[in-house]
Amino acid sequence: MSHEHSYTIEEVAQLLKVSKLTIYDLVKKGDLPVFRVGRQMRVDRTDLQSYIQKSKTGTTPTASTTSSTPSTNNKKIIISGQDLALDLLGKYIEKKQSNKVLRSHEGSFNGVMALYNGESDIASLHLYDGDTGDYNTPYLKKIFVSHSYILLNLISRRAGFYVKKGNPLQIQSIDDFKTKSLKLMNREKGSGARTFLDEQLRIHHISPSSIEGYNEEEMSHIDVASAVANGNANIGIGIEKISKLIDVDFIPLVRERYDVVLLKTPENQLLLETVKEILNSPDFQSEVVALGDYDVSQMGQVIYETL
Repeated sequence: MSHEHSYTIEEVAQLLKVSKLTIYDLVKKGDLPVFRVGRQMRVDRTDLQSYIQKSKTGTTPTASTTSSTPSTNNKKIIISGQDLALDLLGKYIEKKQSNKVLRSHEGSFNGVMALYNGESDIASLHLYDGDTGDYNTPYLKKIFVSHSYILLNLISRRAGFYVKKGNPLQIQSIDDFKTKSLKLMNREKGSGARTFLDEQLRIHHISPSSIEGYNEEEMSHIDVASAVANGNANIGIGIEKISKLIDVDFIPLVRERYDVVLLKTPENQLLLETVKEILNSPDFQSEVVALGDYDVSQMGQVIYETL
């Protein structure tokens, strides 16, 4: 099997003219087999053709029967979010359950909506509310009005600005957008980093339209930090850990709470108990600490739970 004869989830979505979340749902149900290259899920061309043929005729070509069978044996679990700790969580879940764990790298809001729509099983989020200074709970109370759910802490970590090495513009706080000529590299709408920045701009009465580069978006912390390092921007928003990987300095602004949310349903009971057990495991916590720049002092604590 070669990469030339396979597609990424995004490419499959483009080919079928549907959203990526629709493709993740097909994967979750076992309708579309996938394999992994590192952290990336890929779909073999023959499996995609098999799915299209089945959708047309209701039958699957014999040649693809063998490759499709394993994917339907066990329900796949989809975890949304980008943090490395989630990859580790997925590995531990696979050890304790027979389910295959897949990763969706959606931002916080899109991940929560995928959970709401039944298109994922665990959503991670770090959504800051400027009115309360709290993370995540204010948003979930509005989104999951008629759903029963539980919010568990995964980690805490520092978020702030990426600036060029040596911080030549002496950037210190959000108020520097008022007094300095800064070019921003932003995150995509719905991401936790973008939500934090937008809430800070609102609280400090700074108009986004006054910021050069506000509408320029990248899809990950690494891409934002790289844009600053390469001189395509002189400020970006992200987490501390990435500044240790990319040649930029980091200006801390907040210690954010990064949580995971699961729906409380009879079908989810085993998964929920498994996740609780993992998060409270000293072995898991030690491995997360070893990743660097994470606070696990609240890991596994129930932040909010409906009746």
